[in-house]
This record gives sequence, C-alpha cells and structure tokens, in this order.
Amino acid sequence: MPLNAPIILTWFRVAMIPMVIGLFYLPENWMSVPMRDTVAALAFILAAATDWFDGWLARRWNQTSAFGAFLDPVADKLMVSAALLVLLDLGRVDIFIAFIIIGREITISALREWMAQIGASASVAVHRLGKFKTAAQMIAIPCLLYDRSLYGVNLRILGLLLIVIAAILTVWSMCYYLQRAWPAIREKSIKL
Repeated sequence: MPLNAPIILTWFRVAMIPMVIGLFYLPENWMSVPMRDTVAALAFILAAATDWFDGWLARRWNQTSAFGAFLDPVADKLMVSAALLVLLDLGRVDIFIAFIIIGREITISALREWMAQIGASASVAVHRLGKFKTAAQMIAIPCLLYDRSLYGVNLRILGLLLIVIAAILTVWSMCYYLQRAWPAIREKSIKL
C-alpha cells in the first residue's frame, strides 16, 4: 500500500467519519446543539474539501495509484452514507431520500466492480451526471447538518431542496450507468 499525501488525506477523510457521528452522541451539557451542528457541518465541509484536494494533488504530483483509486470513492461513500444516517436519525432527511442515495451507491459500486471483472469498466466510467449529483449532495449535507439560517439564508430549506435534486440526479445517473452497462450485462447473461 503506497503512502503519500493524497492517500493520507483520503485516510483523514475516513477518520473524520466517526468524529462527525460521535458529535451527535455528546451530552448537551458538553456541547450545545447549535455548536454541535456547526462543528459537524464544518467537519463535513473539511472532509469534502479533502476529497477534491487529494485528487488534485495525486494528479499534480503524479501520485495516482490503484489503491488510491480504490480508497477515494470508498471514503466518499462512507462519508455520505454516515452523514445521511445521522440526518435520518435527526429527522432532517426522509428515509426514502437516504435509501435512494445509499442504495444507488451500493448498486453502482457493485456494477463497477462487476464491469471491471469482465473488462468493460470504461462503459461505467464517471459521468458528469454523477459529478452533479455529488456536488448537490456535498452542499446539501452540511446545510442539513447546520440546520438553521446563516446570513439570512435558511440552510435547512436549501439543504432539503438540494438533497431532493441529488436524489433525482442519483436515479438519473444510475439509469445512465445501467443503460451503458446493459449490453455487456446481456452478453454475459446469455453466455452463462
């Protein structure tokens, strides 16, 4: 396993997950709810920023690796899933939205793994729909973690709007990836 700055940033993102979740188990006399929500939102923003930064560093410093390519999306999916489960527990996101987003991540991860095994991973390469979906949920989640207004903007409303957009883009991008993979799926199914 290579150890370089991009991979260290990715491991940092993984390590942030229990910290963000742990904040919601602290007694209120240790940290007020508004402070907890603020710290959680800022921690999520920091973790999301490392997602962009580790990829940029890996490309800039030519430190890309197979392990980094594996770990980076796993860290992203764990971070988003953990945050959605916290938001679900707090009643700030609907179970249907959380299920759509987490279910899609599991489905597409399994699809990508299977397509790589049959040598057709290019057909399910990251598409801009997936990038838009990721951007919407990476903005929505800290808004929902913060859960109040900031500079006159109701972040709860903005977060709810963006998480619905993310869920729609989630379904749309999943359909796109499945459509792209369908010829290979059919071909392999016939041979079995």
